[in-house]
Amino acid sequence: MNPATSAPAYGLWTLVVINSAVFIIFLYSFAKPQTTRDWRSFGAISAFLVALFTEMYGFPLTIYLLSGWLQSRYPGVDWLAHDAGHLLETLFGWKAYPHFGPFHLLSFAFIGGGFILLSNAWRVLYAAQKNRTLATTGPYARIRHPQYVGFVLIMLGFLVQWPTILTLAMFPVLVFMYVHLARREEREVEREFGEVYARYAARTPAFIPRLAAAPRTSP
Repeated sequence: MNPATSAPAYGLWTLVVINSAVFIIFLYSFAKPQTTRDWRSFGAISAFLVALFTEMYGFPLTIYLLSGWLQSRYPGVDWLAHDAGHLLETLFGWKAYPHFGPFHLLSFAFIGGGFILLSNAWRVLYAAQKNRTLATTGPYARIRHPQYVGFVLIMLGFLVQWPTILTLAMFPVLVFMYVHLARREEREVEREFGEVYARYAARTPAFIPRLAAAPRTSP
């Protein structure tokens, strides 16, 4: 028997706590929540991460619920091995080590891109708040809500890497919540900056950047 597969893959609650804490602290260092709205959005993605790592190292609820279908379709797979939890790699028949599989590498791109976007957005937003001006440079020159987009990219990356029933159910709910928070934030900023924000919003998409830069409106 391969020693790597004989080690327990689940019930590792210490790893659940450590991984959740590490990623949440790491995320905090990028997002730096300050307002009640910031903490609400940060708390939502933190709950997503805890649910993810609970299934990744604690109890494989998704594999347990789908065990009958999985065993009938893929009888040769040890579904209680840790590598089998990378469901997309297994379901699509990727035979190599899953950590170097295409879906895992794609997840790194989403997660890394999300953290980079959060970091760059925070620097611009912090400077704008300090000077009581509107954030319109850096990522804010391309989209109006780069921080929320960063959160969504991180969640999407983890979904590609380790999809679970619970996190798949949470994802659209959290995306809806972030869109709702973004709309509330826009109304508040528009009241503060008036026509300046209206011109900025007219030329800058909310969440998905344009392929080509939009022409700037006249002041």
